[in-house]
Amino acid sequence: MVVFGTRPEAIKMAPVIRALRQKDSILCQVIVTAQHREMLDQVLKLFKIVPDFDLNLMRQGQTLTEITTRALNGLKEVFQRELPDLVLVHGDTTTTFVAALAAFYTQIPVGHVEAGLRTGNKYSPFPEEMNRKLASVLTDYHFAPTETAKRNLEQEGIPPEKIFVTGNTVIDALLATVNPGYSFVDKEIQEILSQRQESRMILVTTHRRENLGEPMRQIYQALRNTLDTFPDTYVIFPVHKNPIVRKVVTEVLGSHPRVNLIEPMDYEPFANLMARAHLILTDSGGIQEEAPSLGKPVLVVRDTTERPEAVAAGTVSLVGTEYERVFLELKHLLGDENAYQKMTLASNPYGDGTAATRIVEIIAEN
Repeated sequence: MVVFGTRPEAIKMAPVIRALRQKDSILCQVIVTAQHREMLDQVLKLFKIVPDFDLNLMRQGQTLTEITTRALNGLKEVFQRELPDLVLVHGDTTTTFVAALAAFYTQIPVGHVEAGLRTGNKYSPFPEEMNRKLASVLTDYHFAPTETAKRNLEQEGIPPEKIFVTGNTVIDALLATVNPGYSFVDKEIQEILSQRQESRMILVTTHRRENLGEPMRQIYQALRNTLDTFPDTYVIFPVHKNPIVRKVVTEVLGSHPRVNLIEPMDYEPFANLMARAHLILTDSGGIQEEAPSLGKPVLVVRDTTERPEAVAAGTVSLVGTEYERVFLELKHLLGDENAYQKMTLASNPYGDGTAATRIVEIIAEN
């Protein structure tokens, strides 16, 4: 039984579900908590996933405590009724931790896809760092995307024979989604791209709780100064629905003629927009894995990352949130072609797009 509740989980589990359903010896059921509703449904539709069980938990203004308790009760009932042989969870959401806990209470083994990511700071990112650590304690099969993730788990006392390095399933999903001939249905994006064919696009996303307020303001001010320094650049910025994010974005960037603030995008058009970007400025975790597969340099506006492999490989640069550092890093990449090419040609450490097949083979053998 595959359990997830948010858009990123759905994207990364879609290839696993597809591979499981192609295996004759395995019956795969899908349960969604719908911790996020609208964004989750977009991905379910794209990958043609019809959940067997939908807890539909999302409520306006929900707290972490409310999500946790509702998910625990809902998952417990399904697990006790269906008694799956294995519960498969992904990553670091509240659904991930709670599903692992509910499975433990029902004495069902747990498999954790994308296991072993760590920053070492329990409040960064919050609550994700503790969600994934707590899930690891309850997990029987740890599907680590990289050797670094495997070492993290071993240092926490996880037996090596329970850890399997598979690559990251997000690469599987990305390669199945990006199309060189992709045509954007959104007329606004089509128009922006056609008008700016001779310019370099900076694709921006920000949403992290720890960046709300002044850190975001400094990031956006650095971005604005970058645009003023490089007239051949422009920004496309799908703005998170969080009103705090929207307020600061509008105040700092809303009036700039080369900043295009748009609504959050579905996964398919966003993946294809990434493929057309010159570089990406983000605090997202998944984009740190995806963009390098497309040869796109990523500047990560965070102080910590649970994906140090990308930094070590040279596909990602961790630039923090302070105005001067963000501006200097953007200026360096846009002004130094050698530095830019070095990042675009660096090898992606997250795999070759066959992670889901490896995971399913391991499950079948065990």
